[in-house]
Amino acid sequence: MSVSLHELVPALEQMGQPRIAVVGDYMLDRYVWGDAMRVSPEAPVPVVHAAREEDRLGGAGNVVANLIALGAKVQAYGLVGQDAGGQDLLAMLEAQGALCQGLLVQAERPTIQKIRVMARNQQMLRVDREESQAVSAEVQEALYQALANASWDALVLSDYGKGCLGAELTSRLLQLAEERGVPSLVDPKHRDFSRYRGASLITPNRTEAEQAAGVSLQDLNALAAEGERLRQGSGIRQLLITLGADGMYLLDADPEQSFHIPTAARQVFDVTGAGDTVIAMLAMAFAEGLEAELSVHLANAAAGVAVAKVGTTAVGREELIHALHAMSTVGKVMTGKDDPRLASTLALLRAEGRRVVFTNGCFDLLHAGHVRYLGAARGLGDVLMVGLNSDESVRRLKGEERPFNHLLDRAEVLAALECVDMVVPFESDTPQDLIEAVSPEVLVKGADWRGKGVAGADFVESSGGEVKFIDLLPGRSTTGLAAKIRQE
Repeated sequence: MSVSLHELVPALEQMGQPRIAVVGDYMLDRYVWGDAMRVSPEAPVPVVHAAREEDRLGGAGNVVANLIALGAKVQAYGLVGQDAGGQDLLAMLEAQGALCQGLLVQAERPTIQKIRVMARNQQMLRVDREESQAVSAEVQEALYQALANASWDALVLSDYGKGCLGAELTSRLLQLAEERGVPSLVDPKHRDFSRYRGASLITPNRTEAEQAAGVSLQDLNALAAEGERLRQGSGIRQLLITLGADGMYLLDADPEQSFHIPTAARQVFDVTGAGDTVIAMLAMAFAEGLEAELSVHLANAAAGVAVAKVGTTAVGREELIHALHAMSTVGKVMTGKDDPRLASTLALLRAEGRRVVFTNGCFDLLHAGHVRYLGAARGLGDVLMVGLNSDESVRRLKGEERPFNHLLDRAEVLAALECVDMVVPFESDTPQDLIEAVSPEVLVKGADWRGKGVAGADFVESSGGEVKFIDLLPGRSTTGLAAKIRQE
């Protein structure tokens, strides 16, 4: 890609707080979390034992949540019911800092709710409460006037096809944005993309684009040809097709500005709300005047963070900066336990409920045994941190001829492994101080350490964590490799 990771972080850090208007279908996402241990005697369905319930902002509300997390000042426009769900939705938006004067309360329409029953992070059932008929001309006029009387730097239309964004209101709002010279972005639901004529950018997924084009878009050649035909026929300046695991494809009025980028996702848990994250990041970037390619790369990275979580959730600016650092081997390597990035990263991980796994070693000549061991360690939690002995520490433990590779070289090789999320050097003979600073949920050592007194084990267990031992791959060791090299 022509845009490097090193350009993305400064672009995020230098963003201001643009005013962004979000118009569309606001929803309340209610999650019922529990566990499924048996099948119902009444029907062949699992019985979920509910443990807790959680409400999140859905639909256009999730776009608002993402924008606020990225630093925008958001104005919300749409409809809520005169019911408990509407009150909850408004309270959640206001608590996050959104301006909600543009959310009109409708006694005859219930607040849209999506109720998801979850067991072990898997969705078992979804129940929808909604009415999706078009709203009256009077309500659409009220929404238009509210937007016309406000000032904003970008316009987002979050169209879920639930009746808020009628064809006439959509057209008038896009024309209003064009008259003001501000970018307009649409997350479309309708098959006829000409409904969004004049938009700066629309962001359909592959299925939505195929439905609009009437043809399959399963390869890059089809995306380029049919996507461009669709863009031209719809009167849209830029068409960004999100492709899930295949990344994103941007079609631009200038063919030389069209491009494809691969996905930034490392591990996918749930794609719910990923499109909201994409359009929020794009709106921020467009409002700040960033070029399209840089904007799309930022959106792609944000989507990669979003799908690694469960359910509709916002991706914050600091969180995205951390993720971008993690995509680079340089960004994974800390200077030590006092590196300020370590404390901020741990705070973020704990806020997200992530389990930190810690292991340590010299990792002088990396071999298959190391790779399998580290992969198994990563599987015991959400994040793997590797404590790495400094050069002086290795000499004291292994002898004057060691290490064969200097600290920075060993750290870079470790950081290049996808299963390793952070590398933190330590100077002492044991990682005890580092372990106490990190307080991992899981401490991992090789099975050969069982019963030998693992540094930090008592601290981890007293803090409620676990100590795990992993079997080693027989016949693989740095010492053995070194001996073989000498013989040859």
